[in-house]
Amino acid sequence: MKYYIIVGEASGDIHAANLMQQIKTYDSNAEFRFWGGDLMLKQGGTCVKHYKETAFMGIVDVLMNLRAISKNLSLCKKDILEFNPDIVIPVDYPGFNLRISEFAHTKGYKVYYYISPKIWAWKQSRVHKIKKFVDKLFIIFPFEIDFYKQFDYVPEFVGNPLIDELSKKTKNRISEEKFRNENDIGEKPLIAVLSGSRKQEIKNNLPEMLKVIKHFPDYTFVLAAAPSIDLEYYDKYIKDYDIKIVYNKTYDVLLNSKAAIVTSGTATLETAILNIPELVCYRGDNLSYQIARRVIKVKYISLVNIIMDKEVIKELIQHDMNELKISKELDNLLNNKDYRANMLTSFDKLRQISGKEGASNRAAKIIVDDINKLGKITSPF
Repeated sequence: MKYYIIVGEASGDIHAANLMQQIKTYDSNAEFRFWGGDLMLKQGGTCVKHYKETAFMGIVDVLMNLRAISKNLSLCKKDILEFNPDIVIPVDYPGFNLRISEFAHTKGYKVYYYISPKIWAWKQSRVHKIKKFVDKLFIIFPFEIDFYKQFDYVPEFVGNPLIDELSKKTKNRISEEKFRNENDIGEKPLIAVLSGSRKQEIKNNLPEMLKVIKHFPDYTFVLAAAPSIDLEYYDKYIKDYDIKIVYNKTYDVLLNSKAAIVTSGTATLETAILNIPELVCYRGDNLSYQIARRVIKVKYISLVNIIMDKEVIKELIQHDMNELKISKELDNLLNNKDYRANMLTSFDKLRQISGKEGASNRAAKIIVDDINKLGKITSPF
């Protein structure tokens, strides 16, 4: 069978690659064509465009790249028709993928959307597009069941694929000694810095994060670099600071750290599941922030707090994200034993409600079983 998969960022590359691997266990003749990244390439198939060419973030960034986005949409539509897949699988990335879902559905293709876009946070009206153009939606957070129920739509809850990925990384983790030796890191305890996977995130957040280094001389700060961002880009921010930078080892950085400073996103949930105390930082361009605060429907920005429906981890947003407040919160994480223990207890509860391992496998089985039941799906074009 032929599968067309569309991913727009690094986390999607991870989850789509795992889904592809599981699909192959049920369909030995699986043929993949995709928009994605290096991990998907390792599973085989043809990459039409790498996600680092399509990852635009924030209202201003999107507006500045409307022409490129339009070209990408046209290319994707044309490519789907030429490939003529049995199924189209968008992965999160709603601004782009909901448009592709509508196109694919109207052209006669089945659309199985893997990892629901976070429309419960904002643009809830997008649920009507999902109901109309998505044949099956896979959700990964249990609270999403009730959200979609109010719109008379029944998605498939498969659990969170992060559980699989992090379990695998934890089992295969290298020793702290080896990690330090391989990355030329001394004996001081470590603090992880995760500044986002896009240039705009890094530009807005990393400079303020770096300012706290001087307040913690007894620790070594380690920046977990995004694989799609080259060293030259990071260097203009970190060159005057005593910080190590490590590529392609984000989980090793976290697993060997006492605490983490994390830009809001999937990384906040990954850090919590790995049981690393953290604080969440987010600063965007002012226009995007002012618009977002008026339209976002949830109380928190971090997935940890949204899932737990309370402030488990401190969120420092926009002007609150500054040297003084980051330093104060980081000191709490490192030195306030009760504060740290309470956070770790909440992380235990978070893992319990996030579902069991096997999310990618469950989704893959549903996809392949449904295709087999329907027979060869043929586009009218």
